Amino acid sequence: MSELTLFLVRVAYLAILWIFVLSAISVIRSDMFGARLPSAGGGAAPPAPKPPKQKAPPKRRGSPTHVAVIQGQNSGVTANLADAPILIGRGNDAAIRLDDDYVSTRHARIAASGDQWYVEDLGSTNGTYLGTQRITQPTTIGLGAQVRIGKTILELRK
Repeated sequence: MSELTLFLVRVAYLAILWIFVLSAISVIRSDMFGARLPSAGGGAAPPAPKPPKQKAPPKRRGSPTHVAVIQGQNSGVTANLADAPILIGRGNDAAIRLDDDYVSTRHARIAASGDQWYVEDLGSTNGTYLGTQRITQPTTIGLGAQVRIGKTILELRK
C-alpha cells in the first residue's frame, strides 16, 4: 500500500471518529438541557401558534381526575387530567417533571380519547411500564392504574 493511500485511510478514520464524538456530545447535550427553542430576535419568523388543547373526556362518576407520583424522588407531585395531554419527562416542558436518571426528556404522555385514558411511550430509552408489562403502543389505563417510568411510579386517582 502506498503512503498516500495509507494517509487517506488515516484521515478518513479520524473524520469518522470525530463525527461519532460530536454526535455523542449532541445527544448528551439535548438529553441534559432539552431541545433548543428558536430565539425571538434576529428577524426570525414568529413562533407558530400552539395547537388547541384536546378536551378532557366528560367527567363521569368513578373516572380519574388527576395523576399522582406515588413512588420515587418526586413523590407527591400531581397533575390535573383536565389539562390533558400530560407530558411526563425530565424536560422543562413536561407537566410532570421527574428528577430520575432513567427518565428521558420527553418520556411518556397521558392523553384522553373519548371517555378513555391512554398512556403512550414517546420513544424513551428505558421504556414505560403498565404494571410489569412494557408498553409499545398507546395503552388504555383506568383508575388506580400504576405506570412505571424509570424508578418512578405514577397512578391515576380521583
